[in-house]
Amino acid sequence: MAEIAASAVKELRDRTDAPMMECKKALVEANGDLAKAEEILRIRLGNKASKASSRTAAEGVVAIHVAKDGRTGAIVEVNCETDFVGKSEDFIKFADALAERVASRNPADVAALAALPLGSATVEQTRTALVGKIGENMSIRRFARVEAKGRLSQYIHNRKIGVLVDVSGGDEQLGRDLAMHIAAAKPQGLSKDDVPADLVEKERSIAAAKAAESGKPADIVAKMVEGSVQKFLREVTLLGQPFVKNDKQTVEALLKASKASVSRFVLYEVGKGIEKKSGDFAAEVMEQVNRAKKDEGTKSEKAA
Repeated sequence: MAEIAASAVKELRDRTDAPMMECKKALVEANGDLAKAEEILRIRLGNKASKASSRTAAEGVVAIHVAKDGRTGAIVEVNCETDFVGKSEDFIKFADALAERVASRNPADVAALAALPLGSATVEQTRTALVGKIGENMSIRRFARVEAKGRLSQYIHNRKIGVLVDVSGGDEQLGRDLAMHIAAAKPQGLSKDDVPADLVEKERSIAAAKAAESGKPADIVAKMVEGSVQKFLREVTLLGQPFVKNDKQTVEALLKASKASVSRFVLYEVGKGIEKKSGDFAAEVMEQVNRAKKDEGTKSEKAA
């Protein structure tokens, strides 16, 4: 049996996105021939896309799971390359299963989640099998697990925006309304203390530049800058925002009137922050068509 170097296994995995052990087995079977091993994997795993792992996965879904007691929940973002795959039953089931795994097993990070069992395989083995079946890169981008001080309310919009919010007091309708508000208004923090300092400083510098053009005295300019910053903080914090169902009332006032409070919320938007590669759409379509023809040719040769 040929001695298989770890570097060869890694290179084959980079080409195919197949599991490490499957890559090693294929290389052993191919006596170390990378090209032959890649062909073996494509036949064995049905992998339709060479180097799927190198392609940008900026589409996908958000999945949420909340335990029956309403106190423990999880939100997960799972990405793929196209919206078409993001709407497929297998992909959505995978994302939902991940949310349940996070809620019930509390993994430390994405790597720990990937190592958890999922049915008869691990999460990573299941993901890799899906990549092979569908032919698109798929990745588990992020997740959050929430143990509520009160109870968890959730909202998912078209599987593209998901919200988990921890509400104490009030009723179930209030929780749903708050989750929907967060999805619509997209606050960046619960209160001004939660807004990243760099965002505040950026807003302050913009306000200072605008105020300086007014030609007013320095003390007036300082007040103008502070007023702009405070307005910004109200706009980007949940408690300071006007409630979407009654813009005459802030969320903070709504909570006070309902004798309720929010301890935490998590908002995920699919693909936010991922740089999407722009390219020739027609060329991409033709590449997929040619890839499909190649796969059909391989199947025909195998059948012959």
